[in-house]
Amino acid sequence: MANASEPGSGGGEAAALGLKLATLSLLLCVSLAGNVLFALLIVRERSLHRAPYYLLLDLCLADGLRALACLPAVMLAARRAAAAAGAPPGALGCKLLAFLAALFCFHAAFLLLGVGVTRYLAIAHHRFYAERLAGWPCAAMLVCAAWALALAAAFPPVLDGGGGGEDEDAPCALEQRPDGAPGALGFLLLLAVVVGATHLVYLRLLFFIHDRRKMRPARLVPAVSHDWTFHGPGATGQAAANWTAGFGRGPTPPALVGIRPAGPGRGARRLLVLEEFKTEKRLCKMFYAVTLLFLLLWGPYVVASYLRVLVRPGAVPQAYLTASVWLTFAQAGINPVVCFLFNRELRDCFRAQFPCCQSPQATQATLPCDLKGIGL
Repeated sequence: MANASEPGSGGGEAAALGLKLATLSLLLCVSLAGNVLFALLIVRERSLHRAPYYLLLDLCLADGLRALACLPAVMLAARRAAAAAGAPPGALGCKLLAFLAALFCFHAAFLLLGVGVTRYLAIAHHRFYAERLAGWPCAAMLVCAAWALALAAAFPPVLDGGGGGEDEDAPCALEQRPDGAPGALGFLLLLAVVVGATHLVYLRLLFFIHDRRKMRPARLVPAVSHDWTFHGPGATGQAAANWTAGFGRGPTPPALVGIRPAGPGRGARRLLVLEEFKTEKRLCKMFYAVTLLFLLLWGPYVVASYLRVLVRPGAVPQAYLTASVWLTFAQAGINPVVCFLFNRELRDCFRAQFPCCQSPQATQATLPCDLKGIGL
């Protein structure tokens, strides 16, 4: 910080402090408004009461809590540093703030990994996903697992952190030293492994969809029929699909022995029809956009942390470090915007639940969200 006795330094510092506080206040308001509005939309709209949106609800609530816990502390630290007055917050407060920052970061990383796995199962193994993973119990277990793993990953920085001396309150600014703990390299490696595994899951899903889109020559092999139950290499599968869905007549086809048909009481659909496949693909695109933004916004800060751990603390310019930290702040409020941009279902439900946020012409032209198919 420049000396206050130098001419002209006070005005420049005041302007910089005002700009910083205004930007942080804007980020805080955008994050809280977007995440709270998104949470209200999912809670109020019954058509969104599904496992993917439950996971997205948890992610948005965690982002809102992160903004509410970290951004005001950063604003207070900036005002304290500019005023050069006030008692330091102490080691316990600094460690608690560093713990919360690490907790929310690892929670988002672990939750996005779980979301990627469920998205792969929803497309590659839709029958298993529809029967076992489509309800709220699976989403609740995945949320609890993400919080538990994040808690286990965030506790060591609190127990091992604290360098002592004049740099004791450095973690309170969230711009100095979440990498200053002795085990910081291990935590950075864990975060990189989790984010990399998430992108590998989406890459595997992309290969799966691409392989299923390849054109193959038709094989004119005659099908085998006993009592109009076609099976064999030349069968199209429609008769077997009808029998599995509960519309079969006559004895069980030989190829389906051991598989129970869907009776009148078993309303769950087993087959991934075209409309459901499009819906699952849209959800995959939305979640991958959230995952990619998490990588892009946290990537510069992780790189800076690696350099500070492996090279030396002064190897990274302060301007780059500050910009990378502010990118992580922006990540706390950008997820609702991305979800609304990539998901038409969310936009339709938003117009239906909050008609005051649109023009009268759009209100008259908008149908209720629960009357539309989930694939629209």
